[in-house]
Amino acid sequence: MEKKLIAIEMLQAYKKRLDPFLKEYFLAKTMQAKKLDPLAVRTIKLIERFVLAGGKRIRPALVYYGYLASGGKEEEKIIKASMAIELIHAFLLIHDDIIDRDVTRHGIETMHETYKAWGKKINLVESEATHFGNSMAITAGDYAHAMANEIIYAIEFEPKIILDALKKMQVIVAHTIPGEMLDVLMGARGFATEKEITRMHEGKTARYTFEGPLHLGAVLAGQKENTKLFEALSAYSLPVGKAFQIQDDILGIFGNKEKLGKSVGADIIEGKQTLLILKALKNGDKKQIAIIKKIFGKKNLTEQEVEIFREIVRETGSLEYSQKLAEKLVKESLSAIKKIDFKNAEAKIFLEGIAEYIIKREV
Repeated sequence: MEKKLIAIEMLQAYKKRLDPFLKEYFLAKTMQAKKLDPLAVRTIKLIERFVLAGGKRIRPALVYYGYLASGGKEEEKIIKASMAIELIHAFLLIHDDIIDRDVTRHGIETMHETYKAWGKKINLVESEATHFGNSMAITAGDYAHAMANEIIYAIEFEPKIILDALKKMQVIVAHTIPGEMLDVLMGARGFATEKEITRMHEGKTARYTFEGPLHLGAVLAGQKENTKLFEALSAYSLPVGKAFQIQDDILGIFGNKEKLGKSVGADIIEGKQTLLILKALKNGDKKQIAIIKKIFGKKNLTEQEVEIFREIVRETGSLEYSQKLAEKLVKESLSAIKKIDFKNAEAKIFLEGIAEYIIKREV
């Protein structure tokens, strides 16, 4: 069997192991919140709905395999600890959905849209309901962040390891925020350089989707002082993380709405600055450039316009450029795996396979 297929099976198996722990955790938090405030209960239930609605659990799986790769042995503890990165993911996604004005995520309403609907029920006008929805969703995202830290704090590892893990969690978030800010800036400005897009890919995606989880797993295995290990994990993580984001951007235009759980044209409507847009504008003729500028950022996008946009991205060689770059980055990651001193053979199989899966994934 191909390594990619093995990794997919391993990822699916990990999700099946993890989700019952997530459900148990949310149930316990809901019971605690009943003694606190009805708004807290509602928030936790919405976060639970958001987290359990979908997602591949790739980040917690990387925490787990980073832990095994580094010599960790305590299975149940690391599975529970890996929930934290999924809550960090939820926190960042809830805020990202507000920034991107997304309406759906994993096939359900985004957090701010759910709260906006509540705002309308209490008779707020459209603009005030939108502000209410955004404000409540921001606080819900903050709640998810607090829960992520609490999860690590409560795991029964040595106190020093817990402290190191909490520090690592803050570093992951701190590295992600500038990438998000650059994404917002490029969108507001209406243009970007390839260097800026690459910087954004590293900060917004590679650091918290691959490097951060693997580093967190290594920290929880007690390897904080092993500089060589962390450097090797980074050499693997950063290229594959960038490839992950490139594939994400491709799916944002060429993906399947049902599989993505959100509108395929959302990136075009948002005016998201990606390599696909950059190269299409650079390589297109006057007619193609005019069409891109007319469609890009348009709010009431038709399916026909999405298809026209896709065709131009193909014709200009932009799609091929992004695909080849993602393949090149994955090759870098697979080469870097050789420098990791694996303490667990299963972890190596997973990291090799997941890298190959990244550029082939459909969701």
